[in-house]
Amino acid sequence: MRGMFTAGVLHAFGTAGFDPFDLYIGVSAGACNLASHLAGQYDRNYAININLSTTPDFINVWRFMRGGHFMDIDWLWEASMQHYPIHAQEMIARLNHQRKEFIVVGTSIETGLPMYLTPDPDTLADYIKVSSSVPFFYRTTLSINGQRATDGGVADSIPVIEAFNRGASDITVLRTRPSSYVKKQSSIAFLYPFLFRKQGMLGRALQNRPATYMKAVEFIRHPPRGVRVREVAPPEGLRIGRSTTNPARLREAYNAGIAHGEKFMEGYRQ
Repeated sequence: MRGMFTAGVLHAFGTAGFDPFDLYIGVSAGACNLASHLAGQYDRNYAININLSTTPDFINVWRFMRGGHFMDIDWLWEASMQHYPIHAQEMIARLNHQRKEFIVVGTSIETGLPMYLTPDPDTLADYIKVSSSVPFFYRTTLSINGQRATDGGVADSIPVIEAFNRGASDITVLRTRPSSYVKKQSSIAFLYPFLFRKQGMLGRALQNRPATYMKAVEFIRHPPRGVRVREVAPPEGLRIGRSTTNPARLREAYNAGIAHGEKFMEGYRQ
């Protein structure tokens, strides 16, 4: 739900016709937001979050305590495609025409390493679903091409270094956390390999996540010579968390994203 901020940023970009980018990399909610943005559906994720994600059909702690999903990605995907179908064909056609690339990040359960997936109309929904399937909160194990996979945020939450490795030297990062945020190790991280012992290297990847996250933050703050990294990050004190379902707080985050997107565009053009 923190992705409501970046959905607002992309709404500002899309409605203003602002698109100086030639490479897009999205993770989890960011992949969902980017897909809608590239399809020209600038309000799609706002509508999904406000009208679908806030319901107990999606987030339900009582279902979770009974052994089900805390976040039912299966229900959300089916409902989203029924009520707000994504224009996948148009998105891919646009990318091909402009010779641009869209990459969705997943995490390989077997290796614990990031998977950088390039979707087509047939695989788009599956790739984004995998990228958004938060371990533990969503209990089903998904796969890509026969390989078990999960939330891209486990292995590469902020894929700024991957963008650099692909030749990008002018990079814009849309974040769901304030610039000052420091990701710390969980007090139960030592249990992850045991808790996920049947899930390949996922436990180790979860243990390493804070270090991987902060390595990306360090790259943003101190990029290599000749590389410019700009970020659009939410303000301190924005009252939204991973599982916030309060519509007023979600609208607040979305409107903050729009305001920050407009401010970024003004500075970029200048």
